Amino acid sequence: MLRIGNASGFYGDRFSAVREMLTGGPLDVLTGDYLAELTMLILARDRLKDPRAGYAKTFLRQLEECLGLAVERGVRIVVNAGGLNPARLAEAIRELAQAQGLALRVGHVEGDDLLPRAAEFTDPAGATGLLAANAYLGAWGIAECLRSGADLVVTGRVTDAALVVGPAAAHFGWGRGDLDALAGAVVAGHVLECGAQATGGNYSFFTEHDVTRPGFPLAEVYPDGSSVITKHPGTGGAVTTGTVTAQLLYETAGPRYAGPDVTARLDTVRLTQEGPDRVRISGVRGEAPPPTLKVGLNRIGGWRNEVTFVLTGLEIEAKAALVRTQLEQALDGVRRPTEVRWTLARTEQPDAATEQQASALLQLTVRDPDAARVGRPVGAAAVELGLAGYPGFHLTAPPGPGAPYGVFEAVYVDAKLVEHWAVLPDGSRRAIAPAEATRELAELPDPLLPDPLLPEPAEPGPTRRAPLGLLAGARSGDKGGDANVGLWARSEDGWRWLAHTLTVHKLRELLPEAADLPITRHLLPNLRAVNFVITGLLGEGVAAQARFDPQAKALGEWLRSRHVDIPEALL
Repeated sequence: MLRIGNASGFYGDRFSAVREMLTGGPLDVLTGDYLAELTMLILARDRLKDPRAGYAKTFLRQLEECLGLAVERGVRIVVNAGGLNPARLAEAIRELAQAQGLALRVGHVEGDDLLPRAAEFTDPAGATGLLAANAYLGAWGIAECLRSGADLVVTGRVTDAALVVGPAAAHFGWGRGDLDALAGAVVAGHVLECGAQATGGNYSFFTEHDVTRPGFPLAEVYPDGSSVITKHPGTGGAVTTGTVTAQLLYETAGPRYAGPDVTARLDTVRLTQEGPDRVRISGVRGEAPPPTLKVGLNRIGGWRNEVTFVLTGLEIEAKAALVRTQLEQALDGVRRPTEVRWTLARTEQPDAATEQQASALLQLTVRDPDAARVGRPVGAAAVELGLAGYPGFHLTAPPGPGAPYGVFEAVYVDAKLVEHWAVLPDGSRRAIAPAEATRELAELPDPLLPDPLLPEPAEPGPTRRAPLGLLAGARSGDKGGDANVGLWARSEDGWRWLAHTLTVHKLRELLPEAADLPITRHLLPNLRAVNFVITGLLGEGVAAQARFDPQAKALGEWLRSRHVDIPEALL
């Protein structure tokens, strides 16, 4: 058995988690996931200012206080904190170890940075504006470094699950053909990758547990790829089939979860509560990976600015209409940005006891390729209304100069065209070959039974108009410009009702802003879950800030709050 713990789910996660995981209980490997689509853009802008930057500096600061502890306890560390510059971070770690008098063997993985070759897989105009282009590599470079004796492995852009799959493959001696074992490790890695989201963080039924300070998760991985998700004794939060189900639905699509090493069948996952804070994952089947690798492209899309007007008291709609007319007239002509969007949030209450409770917010968002069009002209037009606008005119903050926004795009390239290198502790380099056996996802049939063959729900009987969340939990997230929202029921009867009731048509009804967008529904009966992918809901990705919740983090909670007719027997 191999104990793999996680100490970071994103760049900016709890700083003390590295120390907490190293001191909280037994551990063989400590991982840290620092990268996301937005993070790659942030690191790319860092690299523009300093070619030696481009990695997660937080991780180096965490090591300053914990590296000796990891060496003392014999815990190996695998992180993707290298970002756009894994070689430099590996060098900085060796310098740190030497300064602390520690013998540390450091390896790193590279080859994911395709920016110099961007013209090969994007149009010339798009290639010139790119800040980062990174392929999602798999686990075998990590495994090669560990097999060569590395105590610490730094990567750039690899799949999040690779941080778990690599150590497990190295420890158990798995080969490329051990698809079921690899798939099991992918599922464990997906559960661990977002840190405390597996231990009660961001959990729909959070009131059932003390999640004031949830601990970080760890996986006890076994030779066949099965695992037990748990956490260190005495840490906060909880590990239940519910918290694990929620994380399994996060940022996923259909039953096939494709990666560069294996395609994991999420419809085969079985969860068992083995005891307090112990959930076993078993039965995971794997298939050959697709022949292509995902490549994330990040570029600056233009400039944006926001102004938020506070509307207080009576006649909110009329006040909003007045300021909108005034601003639109002021921006007409050469000063008008390419995109002008208004959003009115009706947060006011009647007969309110405080002024804040009596107020609504009207947000103006502007975007344009030219920074000058979203800066001073917009701010001046808003401020000039100070004594000439609606009664009670004021803003939440003075207008700013505007800021650049990013655009994320995913493309797919032949895996054979991407170099994957393991740079070993002795400085030698080993090429990692792509998978030989592959399967195109488009050629594979949907592994699930058609919807009509699902067990029919019981006779509904009397129904009650109530929030959907009384019956189902939810977890939602982003994948570029798309959003996913997965819901799961807590009982078999609830699952049958959910699967038959929550159709694509019903989802469009409950989420009006998705009414005209492509939506795909997937069923995961073992998890009692329905998962939807809403294409284009997030525009050009999180950095573009296309909607109020740009990463769709709360989309599932909004859906749970919508009222539907639920059989009283299920409530």
